[in-house]
Amino acid sequence: MTGEPIIRARGVGRILPGEVPTTLVRDIDIDIGHNEFVAITGPSGSGKSSLLYLLGLLDLPTSGEVAIRGHATTHMDEDERAATRLATLGFVFQFHFLLPEFSIRDNVMLPMRALGRLDAESARRRAEDLLASLGLGDHVAKRPDQLSGGQRQRVAVARALANDPPVILADEPTGSLDSQASEQVFLILRDLVDRHVKPVVAVTHDLGLAARMDRRVHLVDGRIVEDRPTGRPAPDAAA
Repeated sequence: MTGEPIIRARGVGRILPGEVPTTLVRDIDIDIGHNEFVAITGPSGSGKSSLLYLLGLLDLPTSGEVAIRGHATTHMDEDERAATRLATLGFVFQFHFLLPEFSIRDNVMLPMRALGRLDAESARRRAEDLLASLGLGDHVAKRPDQLSGGQRQRVAVARALANDPPVILADEPTGSLDSQASEQVFLILRDLVDRHVKPVVAVTHDLGLAARMDRRVHLVDGRIVEDRPTGRPAPDAAA
């Protein structure tokens, strides 16, 4: 990795308070740089999703610091954190969380409306262009329940890209899909890294998919026990 990382975590921990406090992650040091596909793996309950939510500012650490593009975030108020998420981070979850009453075009436009950079017509055109690039150009007026599971997840990817964020965070993005749809979504994410130079950080339980990413970060009991390149052939070598 060269240059300043997009995301840097140092000494990050998260403890849930209670009569018996629960440690989700502890002593996390990690940098997310440009143009890499990072798999976060580990057994159930190891803290994979908790780490992703901390890196994505969806949760606050109880210790340590997460910096986005060199800016510390721990002491931001919620409005500042929300603005940082909208402008910098795109999220894809295992379940698409599309709003059923809206068309898929309107679902993709929602982050753009929230950020407010584009007027309505420009946002509509961008949403349609994103959907077309993901093979959904003929479906823009449909509601989510009129699409297959793989198509809905591609809409979720389009929504994550709506504000052109520099990094994509994905939590089990293929976990609810069949093998064919899973491969389609994986290749879309792979393409974001290889051709569009967007780093993607993905929690996955699928070690076969993780091996096809660039780097694997393995957690056990809330700690990183391994962080190394996967040895995936470079695109030219694989051709």
